[in-house]
Amino acid sequence: MSKPQTKPQKLARSREQRAQGRMDTRRALVWCGTELLTERGFQVTGIDEVLKRVGVPKGSFYHFFKNKDEFGAAVIENYVDYYARKMDLIFNDSQASPLTRLKAFIENAKRGMTKFDFKRGCLIGNLGQELASLDNQFRLQLEAVLVSWENRVEACLEEAIQVGEIAPNNNAKALSQFFWIGWEGAILRAKLTRSLQPIDQFVGLYFSKVAV
Repeated sequence: MSKPQTKPQKLARSREQRAQGRMDTRRALVWCGTELLTERGFQVTGIDEVLKRVGVPKGSFYHFFKNKDEFGAAVIENYVDYYARKMDLIFNDSQASPLTRLKAFIENAKRGMTKFDFKRGCLIGNLGQELASLDNQFRLQLEAVLVSWENRVEACLEEAIQVGEIAPNNNAKALSQFFWIGWEGAILRAKLTRSLQPIDQFVGLYFSKVAV
């Protein structure tokens, strides 16, 4: 038979439970914001709708975030962490060739587009168009995200050059930047047309120019 907990033990456990509850509430708010901002954008999404979906009072929101801008920054950070794990899982697959990994990333994104009926797209691309001219903090945060994504693809393309999948006279950094410029545009057009055709068109042209 286990010994009954002492009062200090009960108090410590109670504090841990409250701390975990606060962490869970913040996580729920951020994930809900991630979904809504990806679909609707920052300006249109209201805090009240986030609170209603999560089921917490407004005071809980301001316990975690000073204002909507701080909440938006947390949503971006959450999305970036999630996306980084996904990208690393794909691009670190040593069993696949470099260009096969890049194609796997593309196919994964296409499945996500169709799963959500072309409503979500890329949060970073969406917010970049919406907020870049309005808030310097967001502009710098979003640009840093895109640079980090470019670096991942650049490393993949550099490896592709080394193994002969891409001609050696190519510049991996420039090819990566070109990929992301075209990719974000293709994602936007796919949302507008509710079709994968813009993505397939861009990808087909990209690989026809890149691959040996």
